[in-house]
This record gives sequence, structure tokens and C-alpha cells, in this order.
Amino acid sequence: MKSQAESIELLQVTREMREARERQMLAPGATLSAESRGRERPEEPDRYRTCFERDRDRILHSKAFRRLKHKTQVFINPEGDHVVTRLTHTLQVTQIGRSLAEALGLNDALVESICLGHEVGHPPFGHNGEEALTPYVDGEWLHSEQSVRVLSILEPLNLTWEVLDGIRAHTWKVDPPPSTQEGWIIRFADRIAYLVHDMQDAMRAGILEPADLPADSLATFGEPGREWVSRMIHAVIDESLRRGEVAMEPEIRAAMNRFRDFMFERVYLRPESRRQAEKAIRLLRNLVDYFLENPDEMPESYRHRELPLVEQVIDVVAGMTDRYALRTHDRIFRPN
Repeated sequence: MKSQAESIELLQVTREMREARERQMLAPGATLSAESRGRERPEEPDRYRTCFERDRDRILHSKAFRRLKHKTQVFINPEGDHVVTRLTHTLQVTQIGRSLAEALGLNDALVESICLGHEVGHPPFGHNGEEALTPYVDGEWLHSEQSVRVLSILEPLNLTWEVLDGIRAHTWKVDPPPSTQEGWIIRFADRIAYLVHDMQDAMRAGILEPADLPADSLATFGEPGREWVSRMIHAVIDESLRRGEVAMEPEIRAAMNRFRDFMFERVYLRPESRRQAEKAIRLLRNLVDYFLENPDEMPESYRHRELPLVEQVIDVVAGMTDRYALRTHDRIFRPN
């Protein structure tokens, strides 16, 4: 009878073997780990993990990633157990991104790293937080830029250039666009994820009824939920294979954009949402203004004293979770 040690049949898979497997298995347009532009501070390669796998693990273990569980996606400070948060949104984007990468022969570890890191700079209260912080900077304050800042300066992980580039350009409003095909994947994965789960959250909250959904969306995507996600994923895979670069079938993309317009009209910008948004914006600006006048009362976490004060304050406020921002505001402005 074999001993336990003798009966185990395993294979040591080193980084070099994984890199060789990428060269053999990935598409010609994929980003190879061995050909990364590297890190700002050179490091010795890991014995087992590729550079992008190493980045994925660093992001997963970061404090900024953990805080996403208490940051709003759409509904501010929700009470329901099934409402999507920034963390669950990130995981859904990652699943969609990996599905696309694997089907197209792209580097799934690079896609996973970008997906996991794309929201870590998001302020409290969803996109209302971006609106709240914009007056304090030149131009528009973007969570994509803050995500890069978090991972490079505030919680420096020394990530690869390709991961940071994909995070920087994951939102469609950013130009120049991603430099890799893997970076393009997250643009589609992010939009697919948030449109479908925001619709489902709105239906759970009673804001939308099944009968409210546009007829052309139902005709194009089928039953709301997983069928929509599957239809959009296949539309990206099929069109990307036709074009030789990441893209979505034009008619499906047009239908998706029409549904996005519907969601803005009926959910994101409805009067009740706008009233909530104005409260959230006022709360965050109160915090920024207070800490600009009283910098010694700022929490030390995420504060870099060598930076200009306004940058320190924005870093601290943007790093707050929804509930921590509410608690801090109450402590300062409603102590009793």
C-alpha cells in the first residue's frame, strides 16, 4: 500500500511555465506577462506567479478593496441584504471580464487585476461623490484617476504598468483609451454588470416593475437577469472575433445604450434619487470644508502630510465608506 506522499500526483508549475503556457495558448493580440512594461520600482520576479497574478493578489489583500463592501453602488446606505455594493459589483465585473478574456484568448490574470482594482478609488455615495469633489480640483474629479492614486500613492502596491493603465481608462469618458485589449474588456464588462444589476435592484425596491422595461430591450435581451448578461457577453465575443479586437455587435450596443438612457431617466435621475444625491453631495462637501478649516481633526489613515492640504482632505474623504462618512458628519455637525 502506497504512503500518502507516494500516492500524490502533483506538478510544480513555476512562473516560467505559466509564461510559456501564455505564449502557446493566448491570442496574438493578448498581453503576455513576460512582456509587461514592468513596475515603477523593479522587483525580483515571483517563483510561481506571473506579474499580473501577483498584482491581482495585492489588490485583493488591500484595505481599499475591503472597504468596497460598505460603499454605495446606486442606493445610498441601503438596508436590504441583496442590494449591490461596490464590492459585489466589482466581483460581478470580474466574472464577466474573465468570461470574455477566456473566450477571446486574452490574458485573464491581467483582466482580473484590472477588474478587481477599478473601483478602489470610488468615494462614498456612488457617483454623487464624484460630483461632490469636482469643485475642489481642476477639471472633473474621476474615481478612475483616484483608483490609480490609491494603488500608487496612498496604499502603494507597485503594480504593473498594464494594470494601472486599464484601471485609469476603464471608464468610457477617459481618453486616451486603454492600451491593451484586456483593458478594453473591462469597459464592456463594467457596463454590462451595472446596467443589469441596477435594473434588478430597482425592481426589488419597487422603483421599476417588469411592465416598465422598454419593449425593445426585452425583445433584444430576453428575460431580465442572467439572460441579459449572457446576450451581451456573446455580443462582445462574436463581434470581437469578427473584428480582431474587443468590440460589441453594433445593434446590441445601440440597444444597451438605449436601455442605459432609460435607466438614467427612470432610476438614476428620478426626483427621489436626485433629492438623495443632493443630500449626499452636501454632506461630503461639508466634510471637505470642515477638514480644510480643521486639518488636525482629520483621521491619519490615507493622509500624506507632505501633499497639499486639499489633496490630503480629498484623499481622506474619498476613502471613507458610506457609513463612516455619515458617522463622521454626525459627530462633527450633530454631536448630540
